[in-house]
Amino acid sequence: MSYQQKTKETDHSVVEFIESVENPKKREDAYKLVDIFSETTGFEAKMWGPSIIGFGSYHYKYDTGHEGDAPLVGFSPRKAKISLYFAPGEPKREDLLKEFGKHTTGKGCVYINKVADIDISVLQSLITQSVQFLQATYPNS
Repeated sequence: MSYQQKTKETDHSVVEFIESVENPKKREDAYKLVDIFSETTGFEAKMWGPSIIGFGSYHYKYDTGHEGDAPLVGFSPRKAKISLYFAPGEPKREDLLKEFGKHTTGKGCVYINKVADIDISVLQSLITQSVQFLQATYPNS
């Protein structure tokens, strides 16, 4: 039985997705984040699955044989909080998060309430570190 990857890059419109976000402040923040992530990575925003806006991509393969593609970095303006996706296992993340501003962390995500709560230059460093770490870890992507 082969594992079907849930979150794949799609052709859905990022703008349409952002426009469907109910909260106007979250919509505004989503557009700000698209600009910051695009400018920092040099990649354009693409939809991954129904609700993740991702930038760039890499192909991973685990020792178990499981493999797939994922965005290098991304975010999702969810109802409760905005989820930011950075590289899992990136060693400098903890230090950078100390300077980041108001946030909480989950397994692979960093959650913020709004862009105004965080330091944009630290966000740019988190994005850059993630991209460099993943491109070094998965060089054939």
